[in-house]
Amino acid sequence: MLIGLTGKNASGKSTIVSWFSEKGLRSVSCSDSIRSWLRNQEIEETRNSLIEGGRQLRRSGGPSILADMLLEILNGEDAVVDSIRTPDEVASFRKRGDFWLIEIRASEEMRWERLKKRNRPGDPEDRETFVRQDKTEESAKDKAGQDLLATAELADYIIENNGSIEQLETELEGFWNEIKHS
Repeated sequence: MLIGLTGKNASGKSTIVSWFSEKGLRSVSCSDSIRSWLRNQEIEETRNSLIEGGRQLRRSGGPSILADMLLEILNGEDAVVDSIRTPDEVASFRKRGDFWLIEIRASEEMRWERLKKRNRPGDPEDRETFVRQDKTEESAKDKAGQDLLATAELADYIIENNGSIEQLETELEGFWNEIKHS
């Protein structure tokens, strides 16, 4: 079983990854390959360097390179994949035959409040930058860029994450029970 997550910044993907990890799925991210590449290039890991690193990897290895690398590492293992950001990554994961893509949605206001609370390095410090980054990640100018809107259109399941943790967990349980029996 391979479950992929897509969604905008601070929509709740990390919380959902933790939930699936507690169910026994290995946790991986398309960003893991980028982080490794950044370390090898001796480039500081920031949100912008992750985005640009992903573009460079896609330019050199093709638009599905991040997914292809993870599939090789997983070798059929059950996992939850965070940060799927392009339709080509989805297409690569679907080749495995047991892949479900979940889009996590949350309002801009909710995501901004979560982002301020989590205070991760590289997160925007002002709302204007947050909104600008959102717009940049929505649609790709070429096959190397992030394309969250087109990726979200491929989702098998949508989770609206504007409520409590308990509401999110109830939604996840429903999804989990549905796919375990399919």
